[in-house]
Amino acid sequence: MNVPKSGYRVFSANSSAACTELDANLLISLIMFFASKIETRVDVKESVRGQTIFIIQTIPRDVNTAIMELLVMAYALKTSCAKNIIGVIPYFPYSKQCKMRKRGSIVSKLLASMLAKAGLTHIITMDLHQKEIQGFFSFPVDNLRASPFLIQYIQEEIPDYRNAIIVAKSPAAAKRAQSYAERLRLGLAVIHGEAQCSESDMADGRHSPPCVRNTTGHTGLELPLMMAKEKPPITVVGDVGGRIAIIVDDIIDDVGDFVAAAEILKERGAYKIYIMATHGLLSADAPRLIEESAIDEVVVTNTVPHEVQKLQCPKIKTVDVSMILAEAIRRIHNGESMAYLFRNITVDD
Repeated sequence: MNVPKSGYRVFSANSSAACTELDANLLISLIMFFASKIETRVDVKESVRGQTIFIIQTIPRDVNTAIMELLVMAYALKTSCAKNIIGVIPYFPYSKQCKMRKRGSIVSKLLASMLAKAGLTHIITMDLHQKEIQGFFSFPVDNLRASPFLIQYIQEEIPDYRNAIIVAKSPAAAKRAQSYAERLRLGLAVIHGEAQCSESDMADGRHSPPCVRNTTGHTGLELPLMMAKEKPPITVVGDVGGRIAIIVDDIIDDVGDFVAAAEILKERGAYKIYIMATHGLLSADAPRLIEESAIDEVVVTNTVPHEVQKLQCPKIKTVDVSMILAEAIRRIHNGESMAYLFRNITVDD
């Protein structure tokens, strides 16, 4: 039997617009921010003792400030004797830094430890860059999926989508693309070649530890030398001629790879090119590059604020996913199962 829990509040940091989009029936209690040039101070205006607190924090362009606000807010609520502090973070920052790169650090693991130390007891997020990031946390993580909303957009907003083909812009994205293709009953194409070396060579740890040219110590051990990798010329595995090409990914930030993929698909005969992604970071001059490219439309969810980018590029469209976040908050508050939000969801989605 599900017994509703009494006493809960929904707080918002500097993303109050995201909070109001969730559900008009949610009780929103604001806390006071006192920001100066060097620090941020948080004062809780009312008692939260023994209550369950939801902190909604979307991640704008100033990522580090948003993280610090979240940490300070969580710690203020913890020291005010809140019972549970649940972070609603639609886009989890630093998620690409989840693997060792040479002598770098696994920053997403560090961030998970910081959030736990600040007082968070639960995280609600969406489409982590790598699902294994959930293992970095010492508390529960609900990793919601945006794919049902993006698939619905394809079915309702793309004319003649039955003539489309799902495209993975690199072999690493093939599993996600295959999941979309199977659900939409469409074909699958994969782009492979030199243009896809920006992240894959760095993110999978193949350069860790780094090569050491001058070694001291025992020299009698001779290890076999690995041949240097050489990417083949860029190719498209699959027929895209006369089709609508739909490139799917989880994050679109630096759009250089997407623009290059769109040009290749145009050369291979695709007559329309769409990009579907969960998190539209769209940093630097991404809107201008999209506007000048062969891409017809970029569809992202509202996990990351991108109103300025939409004004700069009419090709950018938004899919609202606030409904599933609001439902997750309601279910957690009422002690209900979260399984309904993951029905028919597989690991590859």
